[in-house]
Order: sequence, then structure tokens, then C-alpha cells
Amino acid sequence: MSIASAPVFTPAALDPRVSSFLAEYPAELFNEKLHFSIELIHRYTLELASRLLRSLGVYAKLDSWCTPDDLCRILSFDPKFCPMLHWLMEAAVELGDLTREPHEGGKYRVSAASRPDSTTVRESALAVDPANAATLDLLDHAAATYPLLARGESTAEQVLFEPQKIALWLAYFRNDNPTYAVNNWIAALAAARRMASRSQFSILEIGAGAGSGAEILLEVLNARGLADRIERYVVTEPSTFFLRRAQRNLTRRYPDLPLEFRALDINSPWRPQSASKASFDLVYGINVMHVAHDLAYSLGQARDSLGSDGWLVMGECLSRHKPIFPEFIFQMLESFSTVRTDPAFRPAPGFLPAQQWRRSLAHAGFHVQQVEPDVERISELCPNFLSGAVCGQKKGPGFEGSTNKTSWPGQE
Repeated sequence: MSIASAPVFTPAALDPRVSSFLAEYPAELFNEKLHFSIELIHRYTLELASRLLRSLGVYAKLDSWCTPDDLCRILSFDPKFCPMLHWLMEAAVELGDLTREPHEGGKYRVSAASRPDSTTVRESALAVDPANAATLDLLDHAAATYPLLARGESTAEQVLFEPQKIALWLAYFRNDNPTYAVNNWIAALAAARRMASRSQFSILEIGAGAGSGAEILLEVLNARGLADRIERYVVTEPSTFFLRRAQRNLTRRYPDLPLEFRALDINSPWRPQSASKASFDLVYGINVMHVAHDLAYSLGQARDSLGSDGWLVMGECLSRHKPIFPEFIFQMLESFSTVRTDPAFRPAPGFLPAQQWRRSLAHAGFHVQQVEPDVERISELCPNFLSGAVCGQKKGPGFEGSTNKTSWPGQE
């Protein structure tokens, strides 16, 4: 495929109608700066995918229609690489470098109209916000890992988490990384709304990582005068390394709060791990439940950890049935891809769309299922808006029926 010099890629401006769906959020949470950051990082990811396909020799084999499985055999790729290759090819379709066969759907070939290769998107993303470097650097690290996986020379876990690369992950999972932190804010605001009417409440956080989600939740609760109502906050994380960092950071910032730190694997019974026979008012997690091996089981464990009117609040990237940039990093990990699927509630591994989250919550026994903000409407105007709070409540006093409202309790 011929390569010409490329014009500068300029994202479309943020549609002003999006603000009407985010009216209840602080104006600075999702503004034009963040919008441009997301659009540029998304474009950068698509271009990384296209460059990988070219360097792996895929484009050279696509003068005629071919499936990803056929390409894996032709190019002697590791069979485990086939789902990743399919994702990369879908990204190239969105970019315009590949065409998908319109009738059979599973075959691809090189687009007749070659697209100039851009070399300015990374610089543009950094110009919009230098803090985007954390996401861009981790995307570059992931891109360098794909060829090793294609050839079956290593596992993603071995390469992505090499000791000398841990700094990339710590930088990515920080609240000064804007495209990551937006999920923390949306979930924290959703949780604070749901705890506001309680005189006291207890929290169980799952998959806390190095504590960035807890930092924002405690900041929001403190700003709203709710932090002193916390009876107990159990912070859990399966990785000893990240749990120790979370404990060090959070106890330094909040020395007077009743914080506890424990290891918890969401795929095993929760109560023995959380050392609790009591019920929590809030189970909280950021981008963790989608990697549950058996989603129905782990959602059931969350439900059973709650009191009768308790809430599960999860900040999650929400899929759009198209490539999204976090998948470029995380789809390589075994925990992301080797999950139990279900045609009704979880048809594929990875991030879930809002409607599947509602179905999964209902299937797991949550009588109230909500996703906020209205991500389905927002995505019509802003297709790469990924962030949402997935919320479920057990049956509470006076409950008369289930609902999937997207409004908060107490809102008209």
C-alpha cells in the first residue's frame, strides 16, 4: 500500500448537545479539552493498529478477501493471536485502510483508496494536554508487545509487567491522567449521590489497584461532608504490590478514616476475604468487574455483600461494538479474554455495553439497574465517549418493582 504525506488530523469539535446529558456533572469533568484528548488518543490507537498490520505482513496478504483465521495460518501466527488480529483489522476498517466484505462480514482486504499515514497525532494529543503522555506511552508499550504475541515468543503478562515497565502502569493509573481519571470521577459522583441520605455507611472496594479510585471517592465524599459518616472502608486488591501502594497513599492522606486493606479475588467467595459478616452499604469498583471470570457469580458475590438496600457502583469503560482504545492495551491479557461467556448476558469477553450491564445486573438479582450518564444518547453525538457508572441496588424497604432508570435517587 502506497504511503503519501499526511495532512494533520483534526478531531471534530465537541457537539454542544452533549452538555445537556452531563448537566448534573461539574463542567470541568468532560470539556472540550478532554474530548479532543479522547478523540486524538482513539485516532492514535487506530493508526498504531494499522502500522502493526503492515509491519506484521498482513497487508501484503490482503490483495484478495481473507479472514483473520486464514491470515493466522498463512503467516504462521500463534492461534491465540487470532482474536487480537481480528480486533486490529476492525480498527483498520474504521481508519479506512481495510475494507470488510459487506455480505459475509468475516473477510477483509486492503482498501482501494490508500490513506496517508499520519505522524502528527501523538504530538497533537500532547499539545492538547501534556498529561496524555501516560496513555500514549502505555499504548506504545502495548504496540511493541503485539509482534511477540503474534510469533508466540512470550505472554502479554511477561512483557507488559516487566519490572522496568511498572512505572508506565503507575503513571497510567493516576488521577492526573485525564482519559483514565474520568471514570473515577463519574463513579465517585454516582456513589456519593447514593450515600448522601445515609447517616452512616460502610464501603467495600474491589480491585482498588494503587488507590486512585479511592482517592477520588474520598475526595468527593469529603467535599460533600459525607466522609465523616464512613463506618468502615475496606480497600481490596489482589496484587500485593498495588495494595501496599494504596495503603501507603491513602493512610497518609486520610489518617483519621477507618480504612482497612485486604487482598480479594473477585472470582472466589468474597466474605471470607473481606473478613466481614456484616453487610456493606456500598460495593465499589473501577474497571474491574468486566474481568470477572464468571460475571454472574461475581455480581452475585457483590449483591450478597450488600445490605438490603445497598448499592453496587462500578466505573466501567463501556463498549460501542467497535474498537475502543483501552482494548488495544488490555485485550492481550489472559484475565481480559478468558472469561465465561453467555449469549444473553455476556456474549463476548472484555468491556460491556450499557444494555448488557443492565441485563447482567438484573440476572444477578439486583432489582434496580442503572447506567449513568445517558451513555447511549451521548455516544450518538460523541462516539468515543467511553465512561459510565454501572449501578445496581438490592431490594430496599418499600420496593415495588424493578427499574432501569438512568436518573439518580431523588431526581425528578
